[in-house]
Amino acid sequence: MKLVGERRALAAAVFVFYFLLMLLQALMSPEPLKPAMYALSGVYGLAFFSLVAGYFWARWYCVGVGIFGVIVAVVGIWQLGAMEPVMLFFGGTHLFAAIVLWGDRMSEPYEGQQAWRERFHMDDNAVQRLGRSVMRAGVSLPFVLLYGLMPKPEGTMGALVVVGLSIAGFAGIVKLRTWGVFALTAAGVVAIATGLAHGAGTMAVGPAILSVSPVLIGGLLLLAAAPFVQPMRRWIAAR
Repeated sequence: MKLVGERRALAAAVFVFYFLLMLLQALMSPEPLKPAMYALSGVYGLAFFSLVAGYFWARWYCVGVGIFGVIVAVVGIWQLGAMEPVMLFFGGTHLFAAIVLWGDRMSEPYEGQQAWRERFHMDDNAVQRLGRSVMRAGVSLPFVLLYGLMPKPEGTMGALVVVGLSIAGFAGIVKLRTWGVFALTAAGVVAIATGLAHGAGTMAVGPAILSVSPVLIGGLLLLAAAPFVQPMRRWIAAR
């Protein structure tokens, strides 16, 4: 399937739609919900902007955000026990965005560019590792922001630490900095520790209340860091 420019435009339209929708919801939400809705709006705004700007990591990140939407829709429908139209639309549009961005031809304007590979001395194996990490970060980052910024009865300090480390980790890995891997790992460990200390938290997404455990969020963050573990071990052993 070709039509690279058209597919990019369709995916960008999905992300800008949710950017505006979440921004409107943030403006209309009660004060305690505003930070989470603004943060979620930022997730979609970054997806739209990076996709249009042609950043080498944009396609990976956008596919991850698309998978996030599918997960939310599936869990929402399962919890509601019915084919909720809003959840079907939410999941369907995210799945559509992920599918149209998939494929080798779509990679050419993004991670397929040679300039950034030469600049960072990246071979195909390194590119694949980075892609898996960024995609998993794209899945986990919206969950992290929602869990960290939604009102909750238990203490919020651990959740805010996870948010800060996750954002720093994502910024680090797209800049190909080693400290980004450590930040994601630390965020995962803190999330798991918070979950064991306080139990599962809740976050509101659309009409459904999704019970999300910080332990699960921590696992997603550790999965985002996992592709770099083996290369770092080899580098340390070589020293």
